[in-house]
Amino acid sequence: MNTKHTLLTAIALGSLTVMTACARTPEAATSNASAPAAQARKTPPPAPAGSATSAPAADAAWSMVVHKGESCGCCGLWVDHMRAAGFAVEVRNEDNINPVKERVGVPLGKGSCHTAEVGGYFVEGHVPADDIKRLLAQKPDAKGLVLPGMPAGSPGMEMPDGTTQPYTVELVGHDGSTTAFAQH
Repeated sequence: MNTKHTLLTAIALGSLTVMTACARTPEAATSNASAPAAQARKTPPPAPAGSATSAPAADAAWSMVVHKGESCGCCGLWVDHMRAAGFAVEVRNEDNINPVKERVGVPLGKGSCHTAEVGGYFVEGHVPADDIKRLLAQKPDAKGLVLPGMPAGSPGMEMPDGTTQPYTVELVGHDGSTTAFAQH
């Protein structure tokens, strides 16, 4: 299994096409975790402040549906990150997730390889679980969060050599405008 293999995914949003690259093949995605990283994923963090339960998956706001392509390895790693963080995740492998992106309101040019729905919001791309928990705790008047592209080092896009790049998770308003929500 070659973890340096690049899987290209084209995401067409209307007339705009965004090319993204997944650093993991689906086979490598399930077997590339180091022992410490795999152990860290087994212990979910505590529920956010104000949560009505200590078992996040029992809370309806913590139930998540992820729309993704079946062969996308980095999407599978992101799902693992969400589950390790306490989310109950239903995965829907789909040939074309563009109708989902259009339905939930992902702005043009802000797409990534998967779209999730949780607590009345959408989450586009490799957004860290802590940002999603903060969104659910704060309940802003917005459509959701986006992390355009596939930044190295974001959840599911960890590089074998530890390479990371800075990225900004954005909050999407009802009018489609975005503002910075978190810097990583």
